[in-house]
Amino acid sequence: MSSVPLVYKLALGMIPGVGDITARKLVSFTGSVEAVFKESYRSLTRIPGVGEALASAVARHEYLDAAKTEAEFVEKHGIKVFFYLDDDYPVRLRQCEDSPVTFYFRGNADLNSPMILSIVGTRNATQRGRELCQAIVSGLAVHFPQLLIVSGLAYGVDITAHKAALAGNLPTVAVLGHGLKTIYPSVHAGVARAMLDNGGHITDFPSATLPERNNFIRRNRIIAGISDATLIIESGVRGGALITADIAASYNRDVMAVPGRPGDEWSAGCNALIRCNRAALVENADDIEYLLGWKPAALATPVQGALFKGMTGNEKRIYEALGGDDGMTIDMLAGAAGIPVSKLSAILLQMELAGMITPYPGNVYRIRR
Repeated sequence: MSSVPLVYKLALGMIPGVGDITARKLVSFTGSVEAVFKESYRSLTRIPGVGEALASAVARHEYLDAAKTEAEFVEKHGIKVFFYLDDDYPVRLRQCEDSPVTFYFRGNADLNSPMILSIVGTRNATQRGRELCQAIVSGLAVHFPQLLIVSGLAYGVDITAHKAALAGNLPTVAVLGHGLKTIYPSVHAGVARAMLDNGGHITDFPSATLPERNNFIRRNRIIAGISDATLIIESGVRGGALITADIAASYNRDVMAVPGRPGDEWSAGCNALIRCNRAALVENADDIEYLLGWKPAALATPVQGALFKGMTGNEKRIYEALGGDDGMTIDMLAGAAGIPVSKLSAILLQMELAGMITPYPGNVYRIRR
């Protein structure tokens, strides 16, 4: 592991106007990370591609105070900092020339896991899309218990992928478009907390950075670069999922897409990727196994049966109330199970993450068959 002080690692990624490629160039031409911050303005201007404006930004050192504050934050909260010159920097990301020089990680996932799959898609996922995502992830979980699922914690496909991974006892990591002081959207905070026990959160933004549109576009390079392949479940003809697909292809990573019916708005992007030979067609977990050449591990004992044996009293009442096929709204379920709505929401989330129940539009819940 490199002996670069933490403040310098953080500062290199915080210089105004200096991106990841230029930051690497600065280190290469000056000879070391520390030398970047000791180089004179005149010497910096002689580096190819570093003009007067960037040289001035580097030489002013105004960002060092922010880096010191950030170093205190990550040390206080036990946040892991990955730096591109460190030995433990994820191998797959190291192969990408524009991967972050520094990024932050909170959690316990192995970012060099033997198998990593990114799953992305529209925030407007249809019920079909959510069910396909759940089926694909649960199918993979049976054969590949070491598989790491990566997504972006957004509405729709992203959060479905994270929940399905947790339900299948797979580690899952969210790549965030903001700092670690924030969880966005806040409605996914419960899932985000659950991920810290089996997965985690990644960001290359300092802790106080708020969610902004361009941040989510920028974070897509991490989603694409940290994995073996990217799967698009549903997407319109424009959107972040297609950007991630393009980035993954530029890294020579496999891109896969689930097809939809002609004319379906939220399958148009996937169909276009497949039609133009920019993505392989995937309908189920077996297709992914075949396309990536993954070899199944010994079949694991189904997670669901083991989980049901450890149900709490409230979970048993909810499960019994949901015995039919029609499902129930949260208000109906509160009455049938005798549990206040204020308490019921948290229990339902835990049951969903455990793979016991499935949510549907309109706050309707059904037993997962």
